[in-house]
Amino acid sequence: MTISEKIFEILDAKGISQKELSIATNIPQSTISDWRKKKTNPASDKILAICDFLGVSPYQLLSNVKEEGTRTNKANYRIVVEGTEEDQLIEAYEGLDAKARARLLGYLEALKN
Repeated sequence: MTISEKIFEILDAKGISQKELSIATNIPQSTISDWRKKKTNPASDKILAICDFLGVSPYQLLSNVKEEGTRTNKANYRIVVEGTEEDQLIEAYEGLDAKARARLLGYLEALKN
């Protein structure tokens, strides 16, 4: 599946029109229409705006993600946006010694139950 096909799949699933995508991202409607007709993909400088509007991560759009939480190939890494809560957690974790890390992981395990 191409990137543009994924975009149109998400648009359809969310009931969003090409016009709404165009207005929200400042991408000409004719350009978006060309993606569908010519089976081309958006330029890389448009991807972040598209992802932001659609509420998906660049990873979800650009990778082999079938649906939320399901990948065709299991990733062995994660992408975390700087300044987010996830980033803050990782920064804090990295600042801990081994004993504190083990305790924190124990707390997290207990919270899941």
